[in-house]
Amino acid sequence: MASGEILEERYHAIWQHCLSLIKRQTSDDEFVKWFKPMVPLSFDGENLRVRVPDQGHVRYIEQNYISMLRPIIREEFGVKTRLHYAIPTAHPKGQQGGGNSSNASLYSQTDTSTIKNPFIIPGIKRETVDPQLNPELTFENHIEGDCNRLARSAGISISVAPGKTSFNPLFIYGGSGLGKTHIAQAIGWAIKERDQECKVLYVSANRFQSQFQTAAWRGELNDFIQFYQMIDVLIIDDIQELAGKPGTQNIFFNIFSHLRMLGKQLILTSDRPPVELTDIEERLITRFKWGLSAQLTVPDTTTKIEIIRHKCGRMGLEVGEEVIHFLAQNIKANVREIEGALTSLEAHSRLLGKQITLELTKNVMRDIVKIETREITVDSIIELTCSTLKIDKSVLLSAQRTREVAQARQIAMYLCKRHTKTPLSGIGLALGGKNHATVLHACKTIPNLIETDKIIRQQVEEIERVLLR
Repeated sequence: MASGEILEERYHAIWQHCLSLIKRQTSDDEFVKWFKPMVPLSFDGENLRVRVPDQGHVRYIEQNYISMLRPIIREEFGVKTRLHYAIPTAHPKGQQGGGNSSNASLYSQTDTSTIKNPFIIPGIKRETVDPQLNPELTFENHIEGDCNRLARSAGISISVAPGKTSFNPLFIYGGSGLGKTHIAQAIGWAIKERDQECKVLYVSANRFQSQFQTAAWRGELNDFIQFYQMIDVLIIDDIQELAGKPGTQNIFFNIFSHLRMLGKQLILTSDRPPVELTDIEERLITRFKWGLSAQLTVPDTTTKIEIIRHKCGRMGLEVGEEVIHFLAQNIKANVREIEGALTSLEAHSRLLGKQITLELTKNVMRDIVKIETREITVDSIIELTCSTLKIDKSVLLSAQRTREVAQARQIAMYLCKRHTKTPLSGIGLALGGKNHATVLHACKTIPNLIETDKIIRQQVEEIERVLLR
């Protein structure tokens, strides 16, 4: 066999291996439509000529798959390999068709100064990558609670070693206004504080989509892809907005795969978990599940109180505990609603020149949220007793009989009898299965202690004050 035939057989075999790698990263339809028709014609050690059906085929490959195709060919044929497309043209019988049409360099760029940054306005001097982070959204300005502890803890771990934890991607999901963007950007800030040279970028999915469309219209898709492929930590907000946009999804898939292959960190936020995303390609959803999915929930009352205190401090508002607890009780939706309420309260206070009292707060809040008039129940009394006396509910309802627990249980029984119409047997059942005689004893004991024990009196008054406001 001649040496030329041996060389041809060899690069054909290499090309077949390239196709097998491509097939793993594409759907069956994509592979059959776009890659199976590509036929290798020649390879001289640096230039690989591949026949494709037409110019439209070249354009689609360049716009949607080049970021995936480039590293595969570079790995299999060599890092300096350049790809040339040969498009058949009509020729008289006996003449061979072919010829170079469009060239795409598969050489990995090291001079990133030539890559167009979609965040820079044309005509303005290009600068280093701006992370696009809000300076207010840091971990220092974030309150931890059960509602966000998993995402926050994972984010702190990532900030120490981005791309090197098992939380890649970190997929943060939850309803609007629960703090997804805050945590995602806080991770970015924490990483930048540790390493100023690290290329961190935050971008919403809608802005990513807009940049993609602009780059396609200008014929700058390669620059767009290469810019995102040089990012070290990519934060995409509201990834669900890519639903129903197959072109953008395909570009993002290639960027995602490239970054993760290089050990770069990806952080995504969404209003729902990966399994509930619709009109998103399955291969993307599968990759979203590779790392950690962390849910954010509505903060509990204790966390809301801490959030309100923190925000009041930052805004310079002097607010009493009664007002703080009233706000925490009546703001049900999310953290964003808390911010809106405090901004409105601040404006009303300064315009009227009055202190922020409970009465003023109630008047202001009537225009913002529905003021809750709570029905007092056995369960609400138990919850309030536990939070006020700092006793775990499971302990209060257990058989534990230490003095502290027994007194707390008696206070709860007394208040249930005083403020609800629940029979003694029902109160006892709710408080750990105690009988009516135990409840009756508590209802006689606590009034006596209120008269003689200052601490008990203060505890009962505090619980009733919150209960009846």
